[in-house]
Amino acid sequence: MKNLIGLGGVGAALLAAMMIAPAASAADRSDRNGSASIEVVHVKGVTVDKQASAETRRIIESDVRVAAAAANVCGSGYTISTGAARYGTHGTTYTWTNGASTGDSYYDKPICAVFFNDTGSARYMGIRLKDNYTATPDVQDFGTFSSYAGPVYQNRGYCGQAYSYMKAGSSVVVDNYLTVGSCN
Repeated sequence: MKNLIGLGGVGAALLAAMMIAPAASAADRSDRNGSASIEVVHVKGVTVDKQASAETRRIIESDVRVAAAAANVCGSGYTISTGAARYGTHGTTYTWTNGASTGDSYYDKPICAVFFNDTGSARYMGIRLKDNYTATPDVQDFGTFSSYAGPVYQNRGYCGQAYSYMKAGSSVVVDNYLTVGSCN
């Protein structure tokens, strides 16, 4: 379903996401291991990490349906936005968590990242997710996609980095990092 030809980047991704999973829940998640939970706010019905940047909130507010679609691509339970970055007219990266803890640290939270192709044309692109531990290998999804790259997951990814990359012909048009969550 990644390459729905003829529908355009975000429209195709939205359609694919709606077919894959139910709409993102606005319910707050509690931490199952007793570690500190992520504090959240609601931005037009989308649950967002309270410490998320103003830019993340602006991106979500600008198109709530696409933000919810990004959560749906990640799958059931990934309902808390930890970050978003728009790269001109080329693409938008979203990161999501379910808020649960997978270890002893506040930063041990599962993360999902998706990089949407906003161009409407197939592009060579990718998303790489690095968690906050040096021993864990990065996970990535690179290829030629018309809708999105990913989803990719890290079990302890809060405070990690999502790397987004896109080429248009022989030109690199996106080559950026997004910090996942709010790090101290």
